[in-house]
Amino acid sequence: MLRTLLLAIGLALSGAPSALGAQAPVAVLTIDGPIGPATADYVRRGFEHARRIGAQLIVLEMDTPGGLDASMREIIKDILASPIPVAGYVAPRGARAASAGTYILYACHFAAMAPATNLGAATPISIGGSNEEAPAPQKGKAGKPGTAGPLPRSTEMRKVVQDAAAYLRGLAQLRGRNAEWAERAVREAVSLSAEEALRMHVIDLTANDVPELLAKLDGRSVRAGGELRTLHTAGAPVVDFAPGWRTELLGVITNPTVAYALLVLGIYALLFEFAHPGLLLPGVAGAIAVLLGMYALHLLPVNYAGLALMLLGIAFMVAEVFVPAFGSLGIGGLIAFVVGSMMLIDTEAPGFQLPLAIVLGAAGGGALLLFGVAGMALRARRRPVVSGREELIGAAGEVLEDFTGEGWARVHSENWRVRSPQPLKAGARVRVTAIQGLVLDVVPDSAFKGGS
Repeated sequence: MLRTLLLAIGLALSGAPSALGAQAPVAVLTIDGPIGPATADYVRRGFEHARRIGAQLIVLEMDTPGGLDASMREIIKDILASPIPVAGYVAPRGARAASAGTYILYACHFAAMAPATNLGAATPISIGGSNEEAPAPQKGKAGKPGTAGPLPRSTEMRKVVQDAAAYLRGLAQLRGRNAEWAERAVREAVSLSAEEALRMHVIDLTANDVPELLAKLDGRSVRAGGELRTLHTAGAPVVDFAPGWRTELLGVITNPTVAYALLVLGIYALLFEFAHPGLLLPGVAGAIAVLLGMYALHLLPVNYAGLALMLLGIAFMVAEVFVPAFGSLGIGGLIAFVVGSMMLIDTEAPGFQLPLAIVLGAAGGGALLLFGVAGMALRARRRPVVSGREELIGAAGEVLEDFTGEGWARVHSENWRVRSPQPLKAGARVRVTAIQGLVLDVVPDSAFKGGS
């Protein structure tokens, strides 16, 4: 009995280390490229996945030139609300966390960088304006929030910069990092290398790779979700959360070039379907393309005046085909289309500009379509009439019976009641000179002066 009890205790003790020593995993999310709606969706789903697997830490590995303000703020809200600590990590070597990436790094519970990386340049980019500085920069007491550094000329940009500076300063104060440099990153667009950032207490540590990062974070405590959590990350299993098909699709269609092409090509396909009812394929493909394009534009910062100008321009170019405006509608529509396209994407954030070549290509395609259709219509108008009542004028016919006044003749393989000012005999060749209701006026072929 005692032997059995000792054996059971031995087995329990032998299994205890594996049970007690089991570490919660670490979820690793990767942001590579401009920050947009697809990135925000990926991060939100990654955080949900980390909660489902019981992760003790989320590592947000970043290499980004910046991106959209709205998407950046969505990511930061998710970080601040996360019950799991988040470590922002700028990696691999040569990576950067510029502009929006700097804000995200400041929001994380831990901020780390790999050697030969940099962060900063967090000044908001103007929208259709300029970030020019005032001739006499306003300065205040050293370190006083909201006064150091040059101010932009325009009132709108001053508001944007002040708001961004306050936002980043608040994140720095929340995480206990260098708030003064945070303001300089916004107002003066300064940047730092990893070593400088560590020395100036902008980040918490540097690490060559994720395993080294986890080893350095091991044993650190941080408050997340209202609770104090101590990390046990050295040697913890790492779970990479890769973007799924939804993120990939969202990333493709929210590319401004792709969204613009979907919208324009979809509209042209629908117009082609309306001009040739029953083809179905252009209509189906065009409807899908327009809906995808509109959905993408809904997620992007769109100037709706630009979108209205684009649609108005297309409408004018189409109307030119049906209305004899001598090119005024077509040229005006082309100008409206180009101007509206240039205004469409209301941001200059990295990776979200609409290339001029794409706009000019779409405008050129529209112009070729417009003038091609107009040219075909003009040529068709100049062709001789080959059907209808008008085509009967000058047509040749053969008299079917002798008659004086009115009789019957065959014209275009049809029997017609004809009228002639002189008697005609059966078999005589005649030409049509006029149409009176269902009666044709004819004269002998030899007396016809209208030509064949």
